Amino acid sequence: MNQIPNPRWTGPRIKHESTTAAPYGAITVEKVTPIIGAEISGVDLGNPTEAQMAEIHRALAENLVIFFREQHMTPEQHLAFGERFGTLHIHPAAPTEGGHAGLMIIKADRDSPRANGEGWHSDVSCDEEPPMGSILYIKQCPPVGGDTLFANMYAAYDALSERMKAYIDGLTAVHDGEENYRGTYANFGVKDRPAYPRAVHPVVRTHPVTGKKALFVNKGFTRRILDIPLDESTGVLAYLFEHMANPLFQCRFRWRENSVAFWDNRCAQHRAMWDYWPATRYGNRVTVKGDRPV
Repeated sequence: MNQIPNPRWTGPRIKHESTTAAPYGAITVEKVTPIIGAEISGVDLGNPTEAQMAEIHRALAENLVIFFREQHMTPEQHLAFGERFGTLHIHPAAPTEGGHAGLMIIKADRDSPRANGEGWHSDVSCDEEPPMGSILYIKQCPPVGGDTLFANMYAAYDALSERMKAYIDGLTAVHDGEENYRGTYANFGVKDRPAYPRAVHPVVRTHPVTGKKALFVNKGFTRRILDIPLDESTGVLAYLFEHMANPLFQCRFRWRENSVAFWDNRCAQHRAMWDYWPATRYGNRVTVKGDRPV
């Protein structure tokens, strides 16, 4: 006679990174959650030392998103800080500040038809070479609301069943910017381009620095998985989008004026909450170029 297994919890099992890593000496790092996020203090991003830069690189790799308070950078310093991580990425659609092609305007107020990127996404994943990371400097924020959520895509991948991992490894998916970008920035006086970026990327990518596997599909840009029937793609993506939005993989950042968030687009997704209308949220984003996902 077959026995029915005892019911038990079969939800995601979250892997925690080792806490025995060497201590930081040039900056102070305080984790936001065990899974993702850390707040960094003891550094002026407008004039960091070489030792601080080395530890900021490390903190980003270990925490996926890092936060800084009470920063006072000029646009030139913001751009220069981004350039310490690589060549700057130029957004295919968004308005820019002060004649700087790499300094994106992030703003939502009572006249905005929508906020920048309010759904879960990885920035500009529709590019052939999506950004490595984004550095958002908020200068004006609403009195309440306007938090940004971040999710760990290493943890989301690790928590999948072994059968699901085997199924999606090697699959590719289409990422398309058309739906996101066309008409989005008309209130800034930005005219639409004839076409927006479209690319095919692996559903699971390997991080070029850490060597870890991460889910690389997102609700903002991923339209379908290739080489499987459309209805199957729709079902698998719906499952992955719901799975990766599990709060167990997340941290939440409450903005204050002159705060900075720096996230790794290769292994993290984010969602900006637009719960503050008609208040204003304004700042600038510098984005660092990445490489083709593999």
